[in-house]
Amino acid sequence: MSPTYDVIVIGLGGMGSATAHHLSARGARVLGLEKFGPVHNRGSSHGGSRITRQSYFEDPAYVPLLLRAYELYDEVERATGRDIATLCGGVMIGPPDSLTISGSLRSARQWDLPHEMLDAREIRRRFPTLNPHDDEVALYERKAGLIRPENMIAAHLQLATRQGAELHFDEPMTRWEPCKDGVRVHTADNTYTAGQLVICPGAWAPQLLTDLGVPFTIERQIMYWFQPTGGVQPFAPENHPIYVWEDADDVQIYGFPAIDGPELGAKVAFFRNGTECTPETIDRTVHEHEIQAMADHMSRCIPALPGSFVKAATCMYSSTPDEHFVIARHPAHPDSVTVACGFSGHGFKFVPVVGEIVADLALTGTTDHPIDLFDPRRLATAPA
Repeated sequence: MSPTYDVIVIGLGGMGSATAHHLSARGARVLGLEKFGPVHNRGSSHGGSRITRQSYFEDPAYVPLLLRAYELYDEVERATGRDIATLCGGVMIGPPDSLTISGSLRSARQWDLPHEMLDAREIRRRFPTLNPHDDEVALYERKAGLIRPENMIAAHLQLATRQGAELHFDEPMTRWEPCKDGVRVHTADNTYTAGQLVICPGAWAPQLLTDLGVPFTIERQIMYWFQPTGGVQPFAPENHPIYVWEDADDVQIYGFPAIDGPELGAKVAFFRNGTECTPETIDRTVHEHEIQAMADHMSRCIPALPGSFVKAATCMYSSTPDEHFVIARHPAHPDSVTVACGFSGHGFKFVPVVGEIVADLALTGTTDHPIDLFDPRRLATAPA
């Protein structure tokens, strides 16, 4: 008897929802299984906003994927009517030799991306909310901006359902094994078969992908919202850009315009300043000393911003040792399993193109997108 489904997708957060959409759009019989409800806040894909940018300081190899992701933002918006991307412009700020500046400039030059270099005086003139040191500079990118994570996931789930995908929420996978025609997936109440399995585990990667051999680290991160002194109008998207800001001590912060109305103010966070945890042990309480540390840092960079604290929320980064992604056929199960994980705090902007790539891999075993950087074998360790 042939398998019931062509592909089973485990995890319907950012990457899994996009994968379910792209698979079902190609006519595949898709089952999606999610541990929690739709568009939940228990993992990494929530908080109202994520930065998107093309002058990518992490590595120029990401730029072709970003260019495709931008095309797909528009496609998803048109197909669903949901607000996905707001390209309000963005600045990468720091000392000239910082990774934030030098890496962004390298990508912009290699891929001929439109950009401007601004000195501290020009930063202050263009964006009066920002207060750089005299020796700091910025790369300004007009096409940078923000995407709405909850809207993105909801849109992909909407499209997948419209295209015939069967999506089960509050039904986590308990185990899976190879079978004659592909894979067999077990949940507490059911067993399903499919020709292919896709695993998009987010912060659950260390639990679900032990045989991948990648030493993932899960970190608790905090997002903060502050009400600016003097109100939110100077922080409106037409006045205030997204930013990634690196100081002389290599500490990076990032932030957004005020996009959620005057009640919430503007969102800010430290980048890669978390504490190790697991999805079961994460402390979801944000403590007063953490709020104060964020406010103290922001008072130097953006004096009006930490006027008053509004709220905070936790999320999780699932990071690889080199902070690059894992997107590949599973080396131990190359005929039947595809994995997408380890997005290391900078992956959400790639959601729609990762869905396209994973659909390629699951259905054909290969993709035309450049993904050599994301091969898990670069990181694999011998079993203990």
